[in-house]
Amino acid sequence: MIASSSTRPRVVIVGCGFGGLEATRRLARADVEITLIDRTNHHLFQPLLYQVATAGLAAPAISAPIRHILREQIRKGRLTVLKGEVTGLDATTREVLLSDGARIPYDHLIVATGATHSYFGRDDWAPVAPGLKTLADAFELRNRVLNAFEQAERYPEDRHDWLTFAVIGGGPTGVEMAGTMAEIAHHTLHDEYRRIDSRQARVVLIEGSDRVLGAYPADLSAKAQRQLERLGVEVHTGCRVTEIDPQGVTAQCRSGAPDSPPQPYRLNTRTVVWAAGVAASPLGKVLQAAVGATLDRAGRVVVEPDLSLAGHPEIYVVGDLAAAKSYPKGEGEPTPVPGVSPSAKQMGRRAAANILRRLRGEPTLPFHYIDYGSLATIGRKAAVAQVELPLIGEVRFSGFFAWLFWLFVHVYFLIGFRNRLMVMTDWAWAYFTFQRNARVVVETRPKPPAAEPGLEPRHD
Repeated sequence: MIASSSTRPRVVIVGCGFGGLEATRRLARADVEITLIDRTNHHLFQPLLYQVATAGLAAPAISAPIRHILREQIRKGRLTVLKGEVTGLDATTREVLLSDGARIPYDHLIVATGATHSYFGRDDWAPVAPGLKTLADAFELRNRVLNAFEQAERYPEDRHDWLTFAVIGGGPTGVEMAGTMAEIAHHTLHDEYRRIDSRQARVVLIEGSDRVLGAYPADLSAKAQRQLERLGVEVHTGCRVTEIDPQGVTAQCRSGAPDSPPQPYRLNTRTVVWAAGVAASPLGKVLQAAVGATLDRAGRVVVEPDLSLAGHPEIYVVGDLAAAKSYPKGEGEPTPVPGVSPSAKQMGRRAAANILRRLRGEPTLPFHYIDYGSLATIGRKAAVAQVELPLIGEVRFSGFFAWLFWLFVHVYFLIGFRNRLMVMTDWAWAYFTFQRNARVVVETRPKPPAAEPGLEPRHD
């Protein structure tokens, strides 16, 4: 057990994404002892992760060490940051269990471990169709995309398969990846190869529903598809993927009337990006086993109106792991909270505020989500925006001005001046030159074979 000599109330926060970081900052103002646990040593600005995967930005531009971000809170002596993986929970002794056997005691617990990939029961697709949730995922995708052009140059007889890229899933991540990959092929790399023309590359976006960006209004969805097609992306909606293998993707696609029978579709490709499914963090099942938490179909934890767990008011779940609802301040039915970064931030602040209210003996308050709108970029000078403005209401726009607005918002919410400066510099350079300077392929070394039992390594 990692003990603390402090007599202050102990709050453990698991995960330093948007929700965990906001909760930590809010609680650090109070007289409590905070322990923040994360598997990595960095906070990641996930909305721009696809820019690392497509060589638009370097990793340090969208990430920062947790200890650096929270150095002032650490200096005040009320915050401890631990790098570790939570694998269990003892609700009786109120301890968080780490993979190395350590036990972290708590009086109040906030779980904010986010989400991971979902392959809808086909986890065997993961090796050939990686998703995008972490920096490691971004590096893997960047390597695969850039290596595809290298293989096409080396084996021009197979260039068609190597220069065909499939993006599965027409949500914001899939749309952003497809648009940017088309820009790389048609503008960034077109004069860097001798035996191939990168402008002949195909980027195919495959979406199971009838339109891309299904969470957006139909008019913005249609504009997004038109902008994608102008960038050179082939959009196939109404296609349900049935198989993914190293040589390509097989799907059943509807064409024409909605009730028309699906037709088989085969796309030969060596590079597949998975952006179709999201599942809750495995910590949801840990909470289910430890305290009987209820999970929804996606594995998210069903929470009370104040974001705590039923029967365990000392445990809060926020961010993508929480199946939360927004409770209006006036009359009206509660509505589901979307899995986006603004909602995670707001949940983190509400959970922290409710813990402080409990410490003061005050009743907790239900969570109310303030929706400021939605943004999705498609590519160069192409984006869609749905924004709530005071006194005006909802405003929808697309194209160049939506793209500029998207740039401003994402730079504004980045962590730290250095990150903002790096991103603005790289984006300005890419805009005027079409170049992406983070195009470095990092080869991973294979693990050495394990020694046979009883054999000692030789040192000749």
